[in-house]
Amino acid sequence: MLTDSQRVPANDKKFDADETDSQYSNYMFLRLVARRRRFRNVNFRYSIFDSSYLRDCVFDSCDFTGCRFVGTNLSGSRFSGCKFEYVIFERTYLEPDLLDTECPSYENQKARFARTLRTNFQQIGNAIGANKAMAVELQATEIHLHKAWRSTESYYRKKYTGWHRFQMFIEWCRFKTLHYIWGNGESASRLVASIVAIGIVASVADTVAYRDLHRLDSYWQSLKSMPAIFLGVDSPVHYPKSYLASITFIRLVVMGFFLSIIIKRFNRR
Repeated sequence: MLTDSQRVPANDKKFDADETDSQYSNYMFLRLVARRRRFRNVNFRYSIFDSSYLRDCVFDSCDFTGCRFVGTNLSGSRFSGCKFEYVIFERTYLEPDLLDTECPSYENQKARFARTLRTNFQQIGNAIGANKAMAVELQATEIHLHKAWRSTESYYRKKYTGWHRFQMFIEWCRFKTLHYIWGNGESASRLVASIVAIGIVASVADTVAYRDLHRLDSYWQSLKSMPAIFLGVDSPVHYPKSYLASITFIRLVVMGFFLSIIIKRFNRR
């Protein structure tokens, strides 16, 4: 059965004075205007801010739970002690500093909050903000996945039980593995370190199989030959075809990871 949500329309309105302990829950603000106003302990729960202009305002202990900001200008506005659970930002101009102090306390909510900000910053071309949001999102996701299978907190033990808990453990293992390989798509330095590690392992295997184990120069010669072999420039005839095929497969995967990082970096700009 559908009932009226009783959303209050507020089109082309302006805040002419500061607001304290006010109730603006479930409002539809269209082209709302406020400049250098202070909002303290104001309830904006489930409201929508569309094409609004809220520059250089101060929001102190306000509740934005379930709010949606679309095409809104929040440049220069500051937030302190506000609630941002289930908030969505679209094409909204605001400061990336919001990620430093206003993230929700629960890690899954924090990751969702950072994700919507990352998407928002990408839409407006704010590469610094998008990178910062991605870092927060990955950190929160890692903590959430770890707590989901291991934490003794009542919230996690009630929500993740049995097979679901084991699934979260597998997801955490996958996340950590990709983190060490290439920072989950965000770290070119980790990918380079992974390539170096693969080269060292391959050079040791080459020395064990085809060179003198007791001579240090054997390891050095194997290590020097690895870049050419890994890049496909050299294909030693004494290597089994299956081994060369494995090197080719790893090279293709690594190149795919590298191109993914480059494309994402340029795409944010």
